[in-house]
Amino acid sequence: MVEHIGGDSPHILYGVQSDYKVLFYSEHMAALTAPITLAAGYGVLSMGTVLAMNLSNLKTGGRDKLVPYNPTTFTGKEDHPGRAFLVSDSGTTASTVKVTLDDSYKMAVGDDLIINDDTTAAENLGAITAIDRTTYSNFAVITVTTATGGTSFTTARFANVFIEAGTSGNSYSDAVGILMSSRDTGTGQNAQGAPAELILGNCVLYEGMLTNLDAASKVDLSAASFGEFLYIR
Repeated sequence: MVEHIGGDSPHILYGVQSDYKVLFYSEHMAALTAPITLAAGYGVLSMGTVLAMNLSNLKTGGRDKLVPYNPTTFTGKEDHPGRAFLVSDSGTTASTVKVTLDDSYKMAVGDDLIINDDTTAAENLGAITAIDRTTYSNFAVITVTTATGGTSFTTARFANVFIEAGTSGNSYSDAVGILMSSRDTGTGQNAQGAPAELILGNCVLYEGMLTNLDAASKVDLSAASFGEFLYIR
């Protein structure tokens, strides 16, 4: 007799139940949408996630792929998948930064890297020239083209790095649209990215169902709040 034991079967992880979301108040078929490619390494991005576009100069990285938008202000406690938090202070005039192994797969050689914390103005470190995931077993070392300035970005101030996806005036992250349905971009060495659909406008959405929306992203999207709804022109 075969005894059945409760729980996950080998190689099948059912995970936890997630709540169903209704994103559209307006007719979803009337919305302006476009096919996109999500960058790898950000795990499951839920429908309603505000997205930005990789604007790195070189074509060797993930230029033109979509990444999670990063709100202009943060406390380090939010769920902001676009950020890779440092595991140690950057130090001054440093050409390397250290992040977790899994977070290092959010970036690729050739991507322009931005460093930020909740106090110091964000700096553009230029193109990533190397990502070392083998020397250390507990973190990766990212080498960049341009060294940090005279102020160290510290873990106490929630120092983080992310892909250049906007202008300096908006902390290098500009919103371009809303993710229409949830997608798994993978994490760590198994990250592959994913095709998806981007909502561009001509719609009314439930604002409470959106992730990482802030005042700056509303300006980027030509959007306006109306009660519990967000209207994107």
